[in-house]
Amino acid sequence: MDVIEKKIKVPDHELKILLGPSDTNLQLIENKFDAEIICRGDTILLRGQEVELKNIETVLEELFYMIRKNQTLTEQDVTAVLNFIDQNKKEKTVSFEPDNVILSVRNSVIRARTPTQFEFYKKVKQSDVTFAIGPAGTGKTYLAVAMAVAALKDNAVTKIILSRPAVEAGESLGFLPGDLNEKVDPYLRPLLDALNEMVTPEKLRVMIEKRVIEIVPLAYMRGRTLNNAFVILDEAQNSIAMQMKMFLTRLGRGSKMIITGDTTQIDLPSRATSGLVQIQKILKNIDGISFVYFDKADVVRHPLVAKIIDAYEIFTAKTEEQSIPSKPTNTSSQ
Repeated sequence: MDVIEKKIKVPDHELKILLGPSDTNLQLIENKFDAEIICRGDTILLRGQEVELKNIETVLEELFYMIRKNQTLTEQDVTAVLNFIDQNKKEKTVSFEPDNVILSVRNSVIRARTPTQFEFYKKVKQSDVTFAIGPAGTGKTYLAVAMAVAALKDNAVTKIILSRPAVEAGESLGFLPGDLNEKVDPYLRPLLDALNEMVTPEKLRVMIEKRVIEIVPLAYMRGRTLNNAFVILDEAQNSIAMQMKMFLTRLGRGSKMIITGDTTQIDLPSRATSGLVQIQKILKNIDGISFVYFDKADVVRHPLVAKIIDAYEIFTAKTEEQSIPSKPTNTSSQ
């Protein structure tokens, strides 16, 4: 195929952000494509086959969008966009959906950055109950909270309820020191951290005081009917089967639920059945309920997180293989 050239003009300060420290970001992009990328002044020169250049243009368009919204660009951002390319190798060219912005917050936006994240976003729009299952670092909790805040801003719901099982310490809440807030803070801190990035501290404090946003342990959900609410159960792999049923039957009129979890990180006692594991068999064919499965390709934290997950998967597979007893050899004489 013929080699062609394309020139893209961009503001000088945006180009500097794109390049990254010591041109690290540019190197990541160059390593992904069989094409030349040359930066001169305020111009990016692309040289290669037409299909490759179209894909590079798509990547650059997404990265410059992120730069204009966030005024920064990290190595993790570039890696996330390039991972999108890897997951669409069968297509001749790839494109980013134009409507994947979930929430505008301060001087930035929160948007789906991988195909699975976008699938998650679409299914939450379409379904009243959505399960998001996959490893740490894939954005399940963060995007769920962003969708809840967006729904509240759009007056689609009147309150947000965030919940988690409190089992990690191996103790019941009643035996932990302090009042209820002090007891549950370690368990619910990741949800608060996400909220703090989306709502100013003053506004968040008022919303919690007025119970527009409730952050409660799963054990305190019993007996409630949740109407016109956006309800999130995080770390659901640590709910037992009875708790999962209790939580799901809290769903009221005008409400949505998101249930997130990682079935490879269950902290329950060995005899207890994880509600998240069981529920996939019970609800898999019910209209209005969706399941979305993330994997290490969707990791949007530090690039090492995906490698750590991969290493654990390899280790687990080898361990299970070694634990399978071999068939005894028949050494008896005939």
